[in-house]
Amino acid sequence: MRIGLFGFPQTGKTTLFGLMTGAGPVPASRGDARTGISRVPDPRLDRLVAMHKPRKITPATIEVLDLAGMDRGEAARVLPLDQLRTTDALAHVVRAFRDESVSHVEGSVDPARDVATMETELILADHTIAERRVEKLELQTKKTNKDDDKKELDLFRRVLTHLEGERPLRELELPEPDARVLRGYTFLSAKPLLIVVNADEADASRLDDGAAAFGLADYETRPLTAVVALSAKIEAEIAELGVEDAASFQAELGIRERALDRTIRAAYRLLGRISFFTVGEDECRAWTIRAGTSARTAAGTIHSDIEKGFIRAEVIAYDDLLSAGSQAAARDRGILRLEGKEYVVRDGEIVHFRFNV
Repeated sequence: MRIGLFGFPQTGKTTLFGLMTGAGPVPASRGDARTGISRVPDPRLDRLVAMHKPRKITPATIEVLDLAGMDRGEAARVLPLDQLRTTDALAHVVRAFRDESVSHVEGSVDPARDVATMETELILADHTIAERRVEKLELQTKKTNKDDDKKELDLFRRVLTHLEGERPLRELELPEPDARVLRGYTFLSAKPLLIVVNADEADASRLDDGAAAFGLADYETRPLTAVVALSAKIEAEIAELGVEDAASFQAELGIRERALDRTIRAAYRLLGRISFFTVGEDECRAWTIRAGTSARTAAGTIHSDIEKGFIRAEVIAYDDLLSAGSQAAARDRGILRLEGKEYVVRDGEIVHFRFNV
């Protein structure tokens, strides 16, 4: 799973990237992106590790891209479209903190305005791509008169009309064959959007309120869009503390959990991702799959040979395993199930695949 961070300069985007990936505070250069790996926090994996005491622990991870800050009118020129093509979602880091020593390129701090401005940037960048494609297809259909070209031309004219209505492509409903065609292009406004509000320390008690606290409630009702609020400054301070001191600091500020954890989970929900686990003395590991994935396909995330030789999946729910205390006890209680290849794996399940190749 890959997520691209973007936004205006001086929003705390690079600080957030560093907190997520452990990278140093060096901003991305224009037309390029820095890449890092972020561990997906999951207390369930921690409990499974405590139960099995494995030699190796492997959490789920996401790849994060830090894109150069851009001003109004620069999206099509500044964003590295080739690298963004393979991202699963975009995360717009929006400034809500006030600091007189750090000027805002738009002159004032206004999260709602900035989100709308950047949405327009993505729409305009997409309009340029769609317009060029329509021009090319119009020439092709005149020369070849092929039905496939005509169908694609009709699709891109609908795309162009939608964009000219100042609406992002993630709000355009299309049948799967048409959606598949569009996925071959770098349409930025078609990608799921996570809005990350970077707030003041004084807003610590409001962070859990998310969108409503920062005038962005409307965005939570839009397709493929989510909003999460954090304070990068607070997160940086927590990161420097030990476990006990960090817990005390969070309690003092009224923060129930780290905002970074909520941000990554919000990305998972936005993209329809879940985790299942494999456990044992050798390794406890979290695996990321799409919600609705069959057992056989889930096996393929571990190794293609397991998918090809799939026989059965031994499955137990996370809560059931904790209640039993061990897989052996769960088997004795009859709560460890055998499932076939079409079984849909659920979030948090512990799965052992039987296969033969």
